[in-house]
Amino acid sequence: MSYTIGQSARLRKTITEADIILFAGISGDANPVHIDEVAARESRFGRRIAHGMLGAGLISAVIGMHLPGPGTIYLNQTLAFRSPIYIGDTVTAYAEIKSLRDDKPIATLITQLLNEEAKILIEGEAIVLLPS
Repeated sequence: MSYTIGQSARLRKTITEADIILFAGISGDANPVHIDEVAARESRFGRRIAHGMLGAGLISAVIGMHLPGPGTIYLNQTLAFRSPIYIGDTVTAYAEIKSLRDDKPIATLITQLLNEEAKILIEGEAIVLLPS
C-alpha cells in the first residue's frame, strides 16, 4: 500500500461499563476512580472515569487496523492525557500521517482521542514501522 502525508483514519466507540470492568480485569488496574462509584463521586472527577490506557488502546486499534493497518508495528508513542473519558462517551480515535521517512518504511503519526464534542481527551505522536 502507498501512504501519503495527511492520510488519516478514525475509529468510533461508545465507552461502556463493561469496557471499564474488562480493562480493569485484564490490566490489573482496579483504581477505585474506575470501578467504585462511591469513591469516584468523592474524586476530583465526581464520577467514574475510564482508564486512560483504555483510550490509548483505541488509538492503537486505529493504527493497527486502519492506518497504516494490519502488520504495523509500534516503535514509539507519546501520550498526553488532557481530559477524562466518562462512561457513555462516544470517542473517536484518530491517526494522521505527519511524515514518512525516505530511507526506511517508518511513519510518524499525529494521534488523538476525542469525545463527541470534539474535545481532545488524549493526544500524542506515534512512530511506526509500516507493514511490508
